[in-house]
Amino acid sequence: MSTIVNREKTEFLYQQVAQLIREMKAQNTLQAGQKLPSLRNMAAKLNVSIPTVKQAYLELEQQGLIEAKSKSGYFLKAMDSQYDKPKRRRLSSQPIAVNKQSLIEQVYEAIHRKGVIPFGIANPIAACSTDKALARTMRRVMTMSGHQGINYGAMDGFAPLKKQLIYRYLDVGIGVDFDELIITNGAQEALAIALQCVAKPGDVIAIESPTYFGIIELIENLGLKAIEIPICSEKGIWLEDLSNALQQHTITACVFSTALNNPVGSLMPEQNRADLVALLESHDVVLIEDDVYGDLYFNGPRGKPAQYYSKKGLVISCASFSKTAAPSYRIGWLIAGRYAQKALGLKRAFSCSSPLLNQWALSEFLASGDYDRNLVKLRQILRSNKERMIHFVLQHFPAGTCVSDPQGGCVLWVEFPAGIDATALFHLALMHNISITPGSMFSASNKYQRCVRLSYGLPWRDEVERALIKLGELAASLQMKKQSAT
Repeated sequence: MSTIVNREKTEFLYQQVAQLIREMKAQNTLQAGQKLPSLRNMAAKLNVSIPTVKQAYLELEQQGLIEAKSKSGYFLKAMDSQYDKPKRRRLSSQPIAVNKQSLIEQVYEAIHRKGVIPFGIANPIAACSTDKALARTMRRVMTMSGHQGINYGAMDGFAPLKKQLIYRYLDVGIGVDFDELIITNGAQEALAIALQCVAKPGDVIAIESPTYFGIIELIENLGLKAIEIPICSEKGIWLEDLSNALQQHTITACVFSTALNNPVGSLMPEQNRADLVALLESHDVVLIEDDVYGDLYFNGPRGKPAQYYSKKGLVISCASFSKTAAPSYRIGWLIAGRYAQKALGLKRAFSCSSPLLNQWALSEFLASGDYDRNLVKLRQILRSNKERMIHFVLQHFPAGTCVSDPQGGCVLWVEFPAGIDATALFHLALMHNISITPGSMFSASNKYQRCVRLSYGLPWRDEVERALIKLGELAASLQMKKQSAT
């Protein structure tokens, strides 16, 4: 590469370095989200000074072609962020009963097939695995625990883990009483307990639209009704729509993700969260916050959970380590507040206690600092993967495709143009060993028939890129088939 930069040219050396990177981008030698060589490395390759490369990188950063990430280096940015985002949906007119289990079962079966590219499962930790660090921690815990390791744990959870979590909530300004925090078998059990603390069969629960299909399945199994509140793909719940729904219907509780909705990746601004809690508490409506992705933000400090803004104690927070440490450990928790006694009774009835060794290992994992160190790497990798996936979607999916711009997490929400049925695409893609999640799973009322959720929470490799290109081809084939039929 040393002959590419020519000191006899009229252009300054830094301008030649910048042009080289532009050409590498145009030729796909460098792709969206990819890390550029370090200043020292690039200077050595091109036989120029480090300040020359630094000046080139600064120019490209000012032009919006690359970006600097703290302690990580420079990365090629995705295409212009002014691409089309998913459109706003209308507020549902009536609460409805839910029937989603059949499609959910098909999707779960697909993601566990051998050899499948798993765009259909939201498993961000796969992009930066904790397996080796947790294995070391677990071996140490098994030695420390002795005979205690095979006993039942405390019903409300392993005390050292609870204390670690309480300390972490202090960082976002929330004081949690020890008895209010209950360890659960994943966030799904926490959500189930929270719903049954405040609602009975037939009650109406407000949910985001779109929302995580596990919440929809919970509502179905508990005999509840759902009313869908549309969300902005960037800022979360439309408060105007929520206010209208509260005036028109008797809503018992809401299940929202103010930090990083799944599947869209929206992130509510702090003022919106404060306004949301104030609105709900003025109607004496409980907010159950699904905060499993809260630690996977991409920009700025971690947002404050909605519970921070509660004045009446009508917010229940649910979270887990499934997206940030170890999904197989099945360790979650809820901050039940005034509902703690009822929540503990439900926990005892459902599962008595959560796995002691897993709680112990995670407590040590947190205390050692390994958890936070891995989180930093994980967020960087996920952000890079997001930009790469957006690049491939915009390049290879049919014209008119809209895509979200997640503010964190591990999933992308894609809305196809007319003529592409996402459920048909799901079955067709599976024939090519690609799993996706059709959009209708994220709606109680079968909205989003032209949408899919794609996970970028996976190790990025050539097979992933080929699968995205193939997925675009399959979507285009469905569109052509529909057009020829009409």
